[in-house]
Amino acid sequence: MGRNAGASRACTPYVLFIDADIELLDQTLIRRTMELAKRRDLHCVTTNIVCPGGSRWDRMLYQGNNFMQQLSRLYKPFSTGMFMLFDKAQFDALGGFHEQALYAEDYLLSQKVKGGKFGIVRGSVQTTNRRFKKMGHLKLIRLFLNTALHTHRESFFLRDHKYWHSEA
Repeated sequence: MGRNAGASRACTPYVLFIDADIELLDQTLIRRTMELAKRRDLHCVTTNIVCPGGSRWDRMLYQGNNFMQQLSRLYKPFSTGMFMLFDKAQFDALGGFHEQALYAEDYLLSQKVKGGKFGIVRGSVQTTNRRFKKMGHLKLIRLFLNTALHTHRESFFLRDHKYWHSEA
């Protein structure tokens, strides 16, 4: 997996993973993310995701994701791979991204982070609504809910859920 290979070459205290379709409009976001990680000794820090160019449904669903991400800190934190800063030593200790996962490997990795070592920095990154256009809202909602329901079943993530097939 490319992200693990890239992270293995990093010689910095932190590694940042950002999806290709993410826009960082806030020039202070990465600095503030690193400052939060250092100040609170966090293993993983993420931020909110917004989709300003999307439909009302798109924007509402990303708001729902952001809300659930905030709530997840109470039980078992999760992050999407759209923007994830990891303490490099902790990333290595957790084993990086699951190489056999066919779906939500970023979610799986973030689930390994202890609750008190996970943070969400104020602000957001912007994305497009391409996922909704390609797969449809209902399919993505169903995948999100199934992901939450199968949090403790690694085998769920090792099955092909056709998430990547729609990304042609």
